[in-house]
Amino acid sequence: MKNIVIIGHGPAGISAAIYLKRAGFDPIVIGKGYGLFSYDNIQIENYYGFANPIKGKDLVDAGLAQAKRLGVHIIYDAVLDLVDLGDGFIVKTKKNSYEASAILLATGKKRLSLNIPGFKKYRGKGISFCATCDGYFYRKKKLALIGCGPYMQQELKDLENLSSDITVFTNGKALLSEVNHPVVTSKIKAFEGDTKISSIKTEDQTYAVDGVFVAIGTPSSLDFAEKLGVIVESNNIYVDKDYQTNVEGLFAAGDVIGGKLQIAKAVYDGMMVSDSIQKYLKTKV
Repeated sequence: MKNIVIIGHGPAGISAAIYLKRAGFDPIVIGKGYGLFSYDNIQIENYYGFANPIKGKDLVDAGLAQAKRLGVHIIYDAVLDLVDLGDGFIVKTKKNSYEASAILLATGKKRLSLNIPGFKKYRGKGISFCATCDGYFYRKKKLALIGCGPYMQQELKDLENLSSDITVFTNGKALLSEVNHPVVTSKIKAFEGDTKISSIKTEDQTYAVDGVFVAIGTPSSLDFAEKLGVIVESNNIYVDKDYQTNVEGLFAAGDVIGGKLQIAKAVYDGMMVSDSIQKYLKTKV
């Protein structure tokens, strides 16, 4: 079993990986894309050591190159699920699965929102982001699952244990894998209802629903945390002074734990959590 899997290859995750590697550990870092640094207009001007502004993408690439030079194992893949075994974890990605004694969540914060009328109104009132967390409340109900790729497939497996009446809405996207349920590909125009959601209106027609689950793109650290019963407060993962969550062996750092959403703070978190992970893993020897 590998010592640790770090989910997220931004400043917090890579900083932790570098310190762990230099301390003699062998972390695996799994990440995909640039997150909030994806846009070319994001320039970093307040980070130490750069006389001129640097693109967010370039800063991430520099961190990845530094980690690779030290021999850190970096895997470019999307994490779809995280399973707590009690004495360790399994990390499931699109391409593989990995075992770990400890996990660091460092994916940053995914500011996901659907710019569709009714989305904000019914979020938490019939619209959910976690099948494992909320699916129980919709047993044998008429459900909608919004998504088109592997993350949707992962959530669909959980929902199928609770209901056979599931419709997949791709919201205008191409379906990337086959499903044994009705599929609506037209764009969603509105979420409708009274005190809670009761229907989805598309370009073509209106569909009655009891609950809606959103599985767009890939899950974030908050998604993983909620599935495992981690304490989340004000959209931040709660950690103790050692950056450990209330789930033993599960750590978090960077934007996802709140505080100043700055690169300098994320790098500091990565350094500090590496010390805590080292201490934790030594108790497991």
